[in-house]
Amino acid sequence: ITVCVCVLLLPSVCTVFPQLAGGAVMAVGVWTLVLKSDYISLLSSSTYAATAYILVVAGAIVMVTGILGCCATFKEQRRLLRVYFVLLLCIFLLEILAGILAYIYYQQLNDELKKNLQKTMVDHYQQPGQERVTKAVDKLQQEFKCCGSNSSYDWRDSLWVRSVKAEGRLVPDSCCKTITERCGVREHPSNIYLVEGGCITKLEKFILEHLKIIGAVGIGIACVQIVGMVFTCCLYRSLKADPY
Repeated sequence: ITVCVCVLLLPSVCTVFPQLAGGAVMAVGVWTLVLKSDYISLLSSSTYAATAYILVVAGAIVMVTGILGCCATFKEQRRLLRVYFVLLLCIFLLEILAGILAYIYYQQLNDELKKNLQKTMVDHYQQPGQERVTKAVDKLQQEFKCCGSNSSYDWRDSLWVRSVKAEGRLVPDSCCKTITERCGVREHPSNIYLVEGGCITKLEKFILEHLKIIGAVGIGIACVQIVGMVFTCCLYRSLKADPY
């Protein structure tokens, strides 16, 4: 009875589940890299991006592996089943790795932002070759309605603010509640995000929430792979016992 159940269920497991699981994993990875990629340039560590790349690769392999699993099932070839099982195991390990990396970075994020965010903002904003950082800082301050890393006063140490290119601005125009040309020359609560605080706590909260999603997806889909490996072993045993 157990063998029959495995034989009947494995085609569904190897077609529907891998496509859904692979699609979900890839969606989270691509979402991180494409829609949230601006903020990656503000981080000194590559761990955040690495977790997203792992999910994209794992998702692609999951979807391709599903096709192999179907071929192995319908042709009832033990050699293909062995390959399918090894691929499922590799995917399982990749997704566990993504979950572990997300958890580790979750613990380290606060220290990294405290050490590097302010320096990145004041040293690289509007500097040659730092267009991505400049764009990320402007988007960060407008999207989260904040100014500077800890406060708007951080911009007083900015290389750009001290240069003639700032044209007398005390803060970037992206600090302004309503952006107009050179609005950053007036540092007043009615004009800029002064009392709202700095961006460090808001960016940290945003990334932590996203890391939770990455970790949950990685661990969750890994559990699905365990189901696939169980059914694969079940079918493999049945074919070994009765190759005909």
